[in-house]
Amino acid sequence: MTLRRAGLASLRTTFAVSFAAVAAGVTVLVGFLSYDAAARLVRVDQQSAFAEVVQDLQDEVRHNTMTPRDFSSSEPGHDIVRPSRTDVQVLGPGGEVVDKGSPGLPVTAEDRRVAASPVAGLAVQHKDVAVGQDVYRIATVSLGGERGEGRGAVQVAQEFSDTEDLLRELQQRTILTEVAVVVAAGLFGWWLARRITHRLRILASAAEDVARTRRLGIQVPVTGSDEVGRLGRSFDRMLGRLAQSEEDQRRLVQDAGHELRTPLTSLRTNISLLRRIDELPPATREDLVDDLALEARELTDLVNELVDLAAGQSDTEPKQRIDLADIADEVAVVARRRTGREVVVRVSGETAADARPAALQRAISNLVENAAKFDRGGTTPIEIAVTGPERARPGAIRVEVLDRGPGVTEGDLLRLFDRFYRAADARSLPGSGLGLSIVREVAIAHGGAPFANRRDGGGAVIGFTVGGQG
Repeated sequence: MTLRRAGLASLRTTFAVSFAAVAAGVTVLVGFLSYDAAARLVRVDQQSAFAEVVQDLQDEVRHNTMTPRDFSSSEPGHDIVRPSRTDVQVLGPGGEVVDKGSPGLPVTAEDRRVAASPVAGLAVQHKDVAVGQDVYRIATVSLGGERGEGRGAVQVAQEFSDTEDLLRELQQRTILTEVAVVVAAGLFGWWLARRITHRLRILASAAEDVARTRRLGIQVPVTGSDEVGRLGRSFDRMLGRLAQSEEDQRRLVQDAGHELRTPLTSLRTNISLLRRIDELPPATREDLVDDLALEARELTDLVNELVDLAAGQSDTEPKQRIDLADIADEVAVVARRRTGREVVVRVSGETAADARPAALQRAISNLVENAAKFDRGGTTPIEIAVTGPERARPGAIRVEVLDRGPGVTEGDLLRLFDRFYRAADARSLPGSGLGLSIVREVAIAHGGAPFANRRDGGGAVIGFTVGGQG
């Protein structure tokens, strides 16, 4: 029980871990690609916006004569260089700060050189400049000048540390989302595994009950049309087949024990008389010996038929292509020698089939021996009729034995092929009651069925079919 639970628990864990692993892989991949694309888009967008501001500023100073005062924060009309999240600082001709930005921006030697340049629109850019606790991107654009002297420059700065802060927050949220998805996938996998393995636990429990109690008649309440449902129904059918096989075996043993008891009792009685054989008259001695021989033969026949019946149920003989007419001819030759009766074979149609020759020979022999036994004083021939289907119309091959004995009553027709069943007028005759039962087993094993009818004019028609589709 512990191993079973551990195995199922491991299966549930495998499902849960598998779901979580797949979800983690997909989520991490999608999250990484999404974050990378978003970060790239935001950075490119910010850089493009800053480049447009710098370009607008360069165009303005190139087309207009501008002075530092024109860009002072106290002067209206130049908001174009002061867009949102942009800092502006104005430098004089010597690089001194004329209008300090908010916050103030650092001024390098290169910025002073640009401020002193007489060429309007000359620009120099600085990346990743730390101003206080923030990081900026700075561009310095010259205002130009006259007679080799510059009029100053304008510094435009864009803060991108807040953009990075935004991206870091986006990254953190992406990670949290991934963790939540992985946990949810694991829980869903655990739930789904429990749902799937619930029916597997039922099957395992049923198998353990069968192993523990050896009772095969256990119903397996498994539903569904998926693989687990099909497995459950197959397991249920298998248990049904095994239960039926066990019941057949039990009945065979009980019936065989019952039938063996009679000849064995008679043998014991006769053996006890052998102790006083010297006291018996000669005629009685002869009768005793004949009775012993008869009982021994019946006991031998009964054991042989039991063995044949068990062998017929096992279906170990391989099938091969045979002609049932040839089998009937062989049986007729043996029957003529054993019984001294005339046995004729009538054949019509296609009689070849894939079958087990030894089993069919045994079945036909049983039918002929049965006919000879019941028509012991008859003078008319025993007939074996083998009728095959027409070539254009596939069907079953029909084998029947016809006699002119006392026939079969209506009540006996229903039980004629039961094991050890013997009609009332046949109980005084030798036999075990297994011959026709073997015929039935052979017919069923070959996809056919046995049959028995009363013959017109007296007698019986007993036989079986082999294969066919109709």
